[in-house]
Amino acid sequence: MATLLYRLGRFSFRRRGRVAAVWLLLLVVLGLAAAAFHGPTGDKFAMPGTESQRALDALAKEFPQASGVTGTIVVAAPQGRKLDPAEVAPVVKEAAGIPGVVAALDPFTSGAVSADGRYALVQVQFDRGAKDVTEAQRAAYLKAGASAKGLRVEHGGEVLNAAPEVGGSEGIGVVIAAVVLIVTFGSLVAAGMTLLNALIGVGAGMGGLFALSGLVELTSVTPVLALMLGLAVGIDYSLFITSRYRQFLAEGVAPEEAAGRAVGTAGSAVVFAGATVVIALAGLSVVGIPFLSVMGLAAAGTVAVAVLVALTLLPAFLAYAGPRVLPRKQRTGENADAGGRGFGHTSFGHTWGRVVTRLRVPILLAGVLGLGALTLPAQDLRLALPDAGTAAPGTPAREAYDLTSEGFGEGFNARLIAVVTAADRAATTAAAGEAAKLIQQTPGVLAVAPPQPNAAGTTALLTIIPKAGPTAAATEDAVHAIRAKVATIGGAEIAVTGATAVGIDVSDKLADAMPVYLLLVVGLSVLLLMLVFRSILVPVKAALGFLLTVGSTFGITVAIFQEGHLAGLLGVDVPGPLVSFLPILLIGILFGLAMDYEVFLVSRMREDYVHGDTPRQATINGMGHNARVVTAAALIMTAVFGGFVFMNDPIIKSMGFALAVGVLVDAFVVRMTLVPAVMSMLGRAAWWLPRALDRALPDLDVEGERLRHHLTARTALEPEHALL
Repeated sequence: MATLLYRLGRFSFRRRGRVAAVWLLLLVVLGLAAAAFHGPTGDKFAMPGTESQRALDALAKEFPQASGVTGTIVVAAPQGRKLDPAEVAPVVKEAAGIPGVVAALDPFTSGAVSADGRYALVQVQFDRGAKDVTEAQRAAYLKAGASAKGLRVEHGGEVLNAAPEVGGSEGIGVVIAAVVLIVTFGSLVAAGMTLLNALIGVGAGMGGLFALSGLVELTSVTPVLALMLGLAVGIDYSLFITSRYRQFLAEGVAPEEAAGRAVGTAGSAVVFAGATVVIALAGLSVVGIPFLSVMGLAAAGTVAVAVLVALTLLPAFLAYAGPRVLPRKQRTGENADAGGRGFGHTSFGHTWGRVVTRLRVPILLAGVLGLGALTLPAQDLRLALPDAGTAAPGTPAREAYDLTSEGFGEGFNARLIAVVTAADRAATTAAAGEAAKLIQQTPGVLAVAPPQPNAAGTTALLTIIPKAGPTAAATEDAVHAIRAKVATIGGAEIAVTGATAVGIDVSDKLADAMPVYLLLVVGLSVLLLMLVFRSILVPVKAALGFLLTVGSTFGITVAIFQEGHLAGLLGVDVPGPLVSFLPILLIGILFGLAMDYEVFLVSRMREDYVHGDTPRQATINGMGHNARVVTAAALIMTAVFGGFVFMNDPIIKSMGFALAVGVLVDAFVVRMTLVPAVMSMLGRAAWWLPRALDRALPDLDVEGERLRHHLTARTALEPEHALL
């Protein structure tokens, strides 16, 4: 593989104009395709096979007028006053007149008025799903009730679910990444080229994703996740190859040859690292959850594009940059070592390696015990889909949620629907009546509305109001208890659904799938690293380190976002359960990123050991040569992920925070501290591999060892045209 990439690097360097033109053309084509075929995103977390999804499917078939998205308009009178029906009637009329609304219920008719008469809920039913509601319809919905004078009117409900906006705050991470690149390289050209290369990769990846969004339904989180990952890995992969290129130039290698060798060596590691991220993300498909599969495949596609751009377009940029990729002092010969000075100087890596190997036992104990302590809050991990109660303060959805809770209690924000289906009207009526009685007696249930039958009488809806909020543990217990009770009713099929029930089902299924996926990822890491390092203990050590990373990241995220410790510093005003798919996504993404740092650090240790260094000295050399680039890469990735913490969307905020913390823990605590400590303890045993297994495993040559041998053999004969 290294030899093939070497040739690719030299070709891209030599044919820089053609390569740049191809990528520019591809970027334009994908941009035009995205503009032409871009489809809407939504927050429909469908879960085939679950009870809530079966109920929604039955509603669409038997009760289509009740299967569209809903909205809730909350009306409140001033303190000390009661609402008058005449005051609320215009609000109902305006809501009913919105295009696409099939019904707007008068609260004085439906009974949705608070006990003190001060608050009322106008239920609005649309004829289509959330992703099909136009912006004009949403705008009209938000204006309904504007004519009500002296009343407070707030608008909420599923109809307001929209894609999170990516604005200037997320650019903070990119700015920090640029600063780190400038300090690391000591060259504005090198930093700008690396950043531009990554941005082109992200543009191409996002263009392709949006071009497909008209055919594949995307959740609102999917593009943001793809953007987040594409930026992070794109900058890191370009950084790795550019750093190696500069190293070869400093050794006196001709520019084209340096580009070929950089792509052949660092590029091989980039291919392996990118492949692990792609495999881990694509592996989310095995969980069997459609929206999660789409998220994983979309992010994997963006990462794959980032790898291709780093291997092809970056060498072309290096050719255009010429000697300006080096610091000014190094170009003028004033300081031959200028490229290594500045942030993360190589000598610090050697010094840190010596300290860690000398104090390996206390450092290992402190690291493992410390990360273990940080993992403890993860025992209380709870999962749920976010609701309006976690939306940014001041948004319409949050204001409506808080006003509803104030007037009626949080349970009115967690409505459940029991769908009763039977063969005829009589059977449906009997089953619905019995179900209503049983549900009303269930702990955690506040009220059950009278059954609403469809025109044929074969399906009836029971609206259920829990006592607690949508993500409360008591509500989850109540849903399970309701399902257990109504299962005893014969002659009809009864299923509980609604946004709250869907969230519970999604969380339960993801919680069940997480251990299986974690086992799959850990097993995959052992196998892949065994192929790369020809060792048994190195992969096992890497997998155990990955478990420490995941556990401590979960613990820190739970402590802040769920338990509320230091939550105010991150703008988390309402702590609650983590979003259902965050843990499993975190496992997949951190796995790939952890393998990045493992390969870049340990490959140099193995190389020096094979060339005769003692295990301890090889470990120190590996840290000395690669600590600088790994430190810069980790800081860049942390900055990119951390930039998304400033978003108001709770899903993106928690995802950005968890990924930023995971990268920091894995890079600086696990890979750059615990790994050298363990490697120095294992000594020669670290590189042991049974002969039979060594013969059976294919040699991927990720470190480019065969390439180096080949170059050495050919240089004497064809120094200027080796391998061409």
